[in-house]
Amino acid sequence: MSFLNPWLLLAALGISVPILAHLLNRFQVQRTDWAAMRFLDRNVRVRSRQLKLRDLLLLILRCLALLFLAFSLARPAWRGDVAAWIPGEKRAGVIIALDASFSMQHGDEGNSRFQRALKQVSVISDKIQAGDPVTLLLLGGKDQLIAHNMAFDRERWDALLQEVAATPAALEWDGVPKRLMELAEGMDAAEKEIYLITDTQERNWKNRSSEFHDAIKNLNTAAQVFLVPVPGESANLAVTDLELVSGALRKGNIARYQATVKNCGTEPVSNVEVRCRVEDTQIDSKKIPLIAAGASETVSLFVPFYNAGATRITAEISGDLLASDNVRRTVAVVRDRVSVLCVDGSGGDAGRLISAALLARGDAANMEDYTVRSIPWLAFPAEDLSKADVIILADVPEITEDQETQLSRFVREGNGLVWFAGDDVKAASWNERAAQGDNALLPGVIGNIINTSDAVGAGKPLDPNMPDHTVCLPLKSLAEDLLSETRFLKCVELKPSTSSFSVLRLAGSDSPILLEKSLGRGQVFMFATSAQTTWNNMALTPVFPMLMQQMITYLAGREFERPQTVGDTLTLSFVEQPDASDAVFDSPSGKTLTVPVREYRNQYVAFIENADEAGFYLARVSVQSAAMPVAVNVDTRESDVACVPTSELAEQFKESGAIIAVDEASLAAAIDTTRTGRSSWRFFLYAALAFLIIECLFADRLMRRQQSTDHNQETMPAGDLGKQNA
Repeated sequence: MSFLNPWLLLAALGISVPILAHLLNRFQVQRTDWAAMRFLDRNVRVRSRQLKLRDLLLLILRCLALLFLAFSLARPAWRGDVAAWIPGEKRAGVIIALDASFSMQHGDEGNSRFQRALKQVSVISDKIQAGDPVTLLLLGGKDQLIAHNMAFDRERWDALLQEVAATPAALEWDGVPKRLMELAEGMDAAEKEIYLITDTQERNWKNRSSEFHDAIKNLNTAAQVFLVPVPGESANLAVTDLELVSGALRKGNIARYQATVKNCGTEPVSNVEVRCRVEDTQIDSKKIPLIAAGASETVSLFVPFYNAGATRITAEISGDLLASDNVRRTVAVVRDRVSVLCVDGSGGDAGRLISAALLARGDAANMEDYTVRSIPWLAFPAEDLSKADVIILADVPEITEDQETQLSRFVREGNGLVWFAGDDVKAASWNERAAQGDNALLPGVIGNIINTSDAVGAGKPLDPNMPDHTVCLPLKSLAEDLLSETRFLKCVELKPSTSSFSVLRLAGSDSPILLEKSLGRGQVFMFATSAQTTWNNMALTPVFPMLMQQMITYLAGREFERPQTVGDTLTLSFVEQPDASDAVFDSPSGKTLTVPVREYRNQYVAFIENADEAGFYLARVSVQSAAMPVAVNVDTRESDVACVPTSELAEQFKESGAIIAVDEASLAAAIDTTRTGRSSWRFFLYAALAFLIIECLFADRLMRRQQSTDHNQETMPAGDLGKQNA
């Protein structure tokens, strides 16, 4: 036997109250001598035994009522056949952890994994008694606690289930056992049950670590754990990427985007049509003849830009069992013109090479909407930075504090900056003014110049293993021998900051050649090498024009349109404090979210901590101001919807104590088999009420009889009273 509220057993001490009252009542007898007392002595002695017996019965009834009430409040529970003669109910506190990640939407209409999971929830709820504590936790992205220790009510429970739905977020199971343990420890129930309802995706459940198995085993000590799989087919196509490959984001220009489609299933898929939409209007379409099982294929989509401003672009497929990952979104900030300002501190050589690389395209030199100007370093203070979109600093010896402030503001407003090392660069001055601190202008601290050439004087090539970065896309298309022609003889040591990202490295080395850093709404690129041919031969190979043109396109097209993932933080930043104290985000579903503008790292930001929808959010500083779209996509790791077979799952968790129920019938049978505990608090409560009612009726009857006797004695003549006494 166990008690849910053992401290309430102290209420059983309340039986001392009627006992004490009974004892005190015995010593409160008042003696009054009067002449007729001798006639009543015999009558009193005859009735005293009856009165003592009646009082004792009343005392016992009161004590039993209080004792049973105390037992009822302490919530006694029995397991197995212990005290089988005492009636009880099979009760348990229930915690349901329901997988609501977007893979649960996979399936035919009306028969998705999530809908089948809700049927399993109905089976569980049919076994829950009214008033039992129940908790419902939706897993996926940021977990949602729908009900917490709610006293079970069928009508209210069904209403909650009508509102739940799978989210477009991914799910990581590592922290789930700890969260469920906290919920189990906070639940008041003599017997507890935890149900994990999921599609058991292979990426989450295949070959789980020993730590996860230990966590499930430990969880089983706090409650009986049920693993309820709702698997499905593995067939699924997903658009995993949509990137700008080439072309400038300018009005009147055409840019080439690359869409990637992955076949996550086990069978090949043919004739996959990929459609490209710009502002909900289809402008291009490509067909992939065949995608092998587990393979990815890419297509090029050409996007014309007729208007300046933020443009929403999507690549999508159809005819799939999982719609959430059939669309990939991005935003292009199209400019009327792109102006590049090259500040040359080398005497003219670096500026000429950079200008030649940027203008090495068909008719770019004659286009008014794309200009490249090179000026000497000494003329830089007189320049109006507002007329440039990208500034390139090539071998600039140093800058003043005012120039650092101007450049930092320039980048924070959404523009781009490229920095090249060189022989004339004064590292100490740059580090002091622009490379130290969280809000530094440069992505890294400048170190010593190092020699990267080998014994025969040949420099090191670029590492061909490049990250999936937009700037690297043209270089990845080069043949390996062409890429290896670029050699670096000297470079400076760069110590990256915590907020920077290494884009390019030297082969066989961890030394970064190119670093990137976000600063406000803009980006900064930092080269560890020079733009001149004295440090490398980069300007004499196809790498330099391809890299520089892609970099300018990337910087000129970036503001804060980087695609985000569901669950990420969406940020709207301002260089100066805006007039409005709140910013507004319109969600893809049409909800308007108002968030405060806060000061953060020398700028003003407004952000949503958790984007819980996939689509285009519209961010603006106020309801009346122009909106900037932000693309939010699903995490395509969740697109691999293959499930672990139930037999393999049972083998993995056979020592954890968890019960695996594969269908509704086996789940109901498992609940009936394992739920052996009986709760008897109702029995003791009813018994306490019964004894209390009997005591009240018995006391009332005695009182009525006493009143009747007293009334008869008061109305009886004195002679009759003497006869009665005689």
